[in-house]
Amino acid sequence: MNVKLILYILTVPLSIFALDSIKINGIFKVNRVFQARLLYLMVSLSLAYLFTSFLYDFVLNSKWINF
Repeated sequence: MNVKLILYILTVPLSIFALDSIKINGIFKVNRVFQARLLYLMVSLSLAYLFTSFLYDFVLNSKWINF
């Protein structure tokens, strides 16, 4: 199985959990629930993508460093 896929599976719930701590209801207009959820989903997926890319690149690049 692809390592990046496993990292995505692990980081998406982690990013959703991290975004739960932010109160974003105050920045949306009234009765715009679908748009608020869509933005929440897009931000959480973007955060998971960035975090996965960072972890994957960090592990790959750290193999080249020998102390």
